[in-house]
Amino acid sequence: MTGVDMRKIYKFYPIEPAPSPDDLPTGGDIYYECKDCGQIVLSVPRIKSACECGNLAGQGGKLTVKDPVKVTVVRGKLK
Repeated sequence: MTGVDMRKIYKFYPIEPAPSPDDLPTGGDIYYECKDCGQIVLSVPRIKSACECGNLAGQGGKLTVKDPVKVTVVRGKLK
């Protein structure tokens, strides 16, 4: 939704060990990568954000994940 490729701004590292799909962490440096479309969305988006396939969507600090099994949790660091 934002139209910004987050990989141009941040380097992303998978969180190890991978969290359970039933208990996904959130935070200012926690992002979710959709395994279907490959887009990355902040776990607590302040502006309207979504991945292309619609698995991840949210705004106002809330994110809805339709299928948590299709999400990789990553930590983002500015390049």
